[in-house]
Amino acid sequence: MNAIEVSGLVKRFGDKTVVDHVSMQVAEGEISGFLGPNGSGKTTTIRVMCGLLTPDGGEGRVLGHDIRTDGLRIKREVGYMTQKFSFYEDLSIEENLYFVARLYDLAPVGAVVRDTLEDLGLFSRRKQLAGTLSGGWKQRLALAACIMHKPKLLLLDEPTAGVDPKARREFWDEIHLRARSGLTVLVSTHYMDEAERCHRIHYISYGKLLASGTVPEVIRDAALTTFILDGGDTAAAAQKLLGMDGVDQVAPFGLSLHVVGHDREALKRAVEQVAGETGVHCREGSTSLEDVFIQFMGKSTDNMA
Repeated sequence: MNAIEVSGLVKRFGDKTVVDHVSMQVAEGEISGFLGPNGSGKTTTIRVMCGLLTPDGGEGRVLGHDIRTDGLRIKREVGYMTQKFSFYEDLSIEENLYFVARLYDLAPVGAVVRDTLEDLGLFSRRKQLAGTLSGGWKQRLALAACIMHKPKLLLLDEPTAGVDPKARREFWDEIHLRARSGLTVLVSTHYMDEAERCHRIHYISYGKLLASGTVPEVIRDAALTTFILDGGDTAAAAQKLLGMDGVDQVAPFGLSLHVVGHDREALKRAVEQVAGETGVHCREGSTSLEDVFIQFMGKSTDNMA
């Protein structure tokens, strides 16, 4: 059973097509990653799915409701966490949650707010003004507000941007805990380690969905080869490799160099030639998710240009 199922989704603003025939599915209880460069259409797609925007083309169902006709029902059953902190900074944590609880007609309000504060570890800070919170605590407040009405689906739009690594890990532990209880999650992110914590990922670039699947499936289907160069003058090697036949990416990683291409034989010839000229050692390595995404971005055309 799918919590999200959309087909041929299109959204335009004026003469610009921001979402271009996107089709994707998210199974119930799945944590699904939504990835892509800035301006790729992730936020617009999420807003169409949760009933905030009407699509210009395509169709879909979210939690069994039609995205064109059942927007109000979808909103009642979805928790949506926006990129920007969107709560009243001059109200306390507790006061913000009271406000949200009343928007959803939750009762008894006091008990619902108290349970949510305790559930997310916010009770001891309940009187603190939201505007004085650190990024990690603001994130926790936003998550609390999203889940207090017991949604079936969470839509999270870059929820950990600007948050320290410890808070990010704690946030993801919380998301996995909720998913084990049956909650479905679609989360957009720029962090590769977060993408790898998702059950499945979907990559969108400038409005077009380019890949969907598990992380190993997406890496496999990209059909890239990666060589690692080290032990010599890697800076000189990098200069020589740029623009050579078979070389799509050249990226330094500490004292080593990662060289990526889609034509394995041409890439191997280039790497071995440069290794011989510069004295570096070369070996075949594993292609990373970041390598795949950089490759996707290099092939895509900005639809707003």
